[in-house]
Formats: sequence, structure tokens, C-alpha cells
Amino acid sequence: MSALPVAGAKPVVPVSPPVGRHKLRAHAQRSLWWLASVGIFVAIWELCWWFGLADPLMLPPPHIFLANLPEQFRFFDPAGARSLQEDGGGLLSVLEVMAWTSMRVILGLALGFVGAVGVGLAIRYFPVFGKLTLPTITLLTPISPVAWLPVAIFIFGIGNVPAIFLVFISVFFIIVLSTLSQIDAVPAPYLHVARIMGATKHQLFRHVILPTILPSLFVTLRLNLFAAWMVVLIAEAVGVGSGLGQIVMMARNTFNASLVFFTMTLIGLLGYLFDRGLLWVQQRVLWWVGPSALGGR
Repeated sequence: MSALPVAGAKPVVPVSPPVGRHKLRAHAQRSLWWLASVGIFVAIWELCWWFGLADPLMLPPPHIFLANLPEQFRFFDPAGARSLQEDGGGLLSVLEVMAWTSMRVILGLALGFVGAVGVGLAIRYFPVFGKLTLPTITLLTPISPVAWLPVAIFIFGIGNVPAIFLVFISVFFIIVLSTLSQIDAVPAPYLHVARIMGATKHQLFRHVILPTILPSLFVTLRLNLFAAWMVVLIAEAVGVGSGLGQIVMMARNTFNASLVFFTMTLIGLLGYLFDRGLLWVQQRVLWWVGPSALGGR
């Protein structure tokens, strides 16, 4: 038989752990799983080398291509403008190359996303504009961004602009079509309630349609982020002459497998950081959306 409550006694309220502790624990668990995943991949690679299944000249394991970082840094400043012994010159050269590639990706993604959402909204907001532009956009969408590289060089020449343009192209057409699809999928009750409350067409697009479609569009942008990275590396190898793509091309031409895998490691880390950064921006911009709907990983 359970004990009866004593008169005048205060009820016992269970104390839940602070929210900050839950977040810290979640971050720690995510980091541990991330390290375990990467660790298993590296261990399998090293074991293949240990048992002689991987040629160290063709597929050097991490302990080989990371063994002499100053030697790898030297290739990021082939002109020798910085001394490896002074002011961390080799590391500064690596960071500079990474910064140039990151800048091209950021500008291309930002211009492509904003431009695509604007064009998609304009197609549905102005029917005549949509009838004039949508057939052409649908025709251009299947063309690979790589096929645009000669066009970018013809128009913009050699430099940063062709790489930024290719990143722009890699996300623009996809997000335009995704914007149209999301607008058409906005629940009808949302629109009916807004019209009953006297919302104008402009207010309908700004306060109902745009907040409804942005979460899915950000997920589409994050999925196309990796395609943007592939495109910018190709552009740097051919139409820019600098950046991580140019380093990979130089490593291929000199048959330097260690430099190839070292640069691939940098590209993978940058891609992961970009994905985390986009998720952070998504969480700040879409403050009205719950964390589970943001597609965090």
C-alpha cells in the first residue's frame, strides 16, 4: 500500500537537467560518433597498407602523406614568396589558397541562392514573366555546369569570375525549379486564411509563401553544396589557375599522390565546415522552424 501524502507537505517536483547540459551531451555524442566513423575509415586504409594491399606510391595512407607537412606546404607557394621558416609562411600559403577557394564558393552560392529564389518568386508573381522565362530555364537546367566552363572563359576570361559563375550555375537552375515546386505545394488553408484576413498579393508572397518555402530551399542548397565544390575545383584547375583545384591538377601532372590526398583532406574538411556553417545560418534565419525540420546531421 502506498504511503498517504502528509498534510501540509510540499509536492516533490522532479528536477530536469538544464537545457544547456542536454545540448552539450548531444554535441559530445555527435563528435564521438564522427571521430569513430573517421577513425574506422583511416584504420581500414592503414591496415590495407600494412598488409600490402595498397601501394604506398599510388594510395599512400594518412601517416605517409601527413608525415611531412612542410614538404606539402611548399607546393601551395611554388613561387617561394614566403619562407617556410619565417612567420609560418608555409601554413599561411595553405590558408591563403583555402581562403580563395572558399571565397569563390561562398559568393557563387550566395548569388545563386538569392537570384534563384527571386526568379522563382517572380515567375509565380508575374505570370507573363513566368511564361517568357520558364521554358528557357527548363531547357538549360539539364546542362552540366562543367559544360558552361568554356562559355565562362569566353565571356569572363581567366580569373575568379569564371569559378564564381560556375558555382552560381550549379545551384541557380535547380533552386529555381525547387522554388516553383515549393510554391505550388504551399498548403491551401494557409492561403485561404491570409486572403480572409485581407492580405494583398504582395503580403501573401512575403508573409505566407516565402516563410513556408524557405526551410525546404535551404535543405536543397545544402544538398547542392557538394556539387558546387566539385564545380569550383574543376574551374580552378582549368579557368583560374589558383586554388585547391589547381593544386590537385599540379599534383596529378607531377604524379604526386601524397599531395593529392593531402589536398583532398583539406577539401573534405572545408566541405564539412561549409555544411555546418550553412546549417548554422539556416538555424538563425529560420528562427520559426523547429530543429527537427532543419535537416541537421
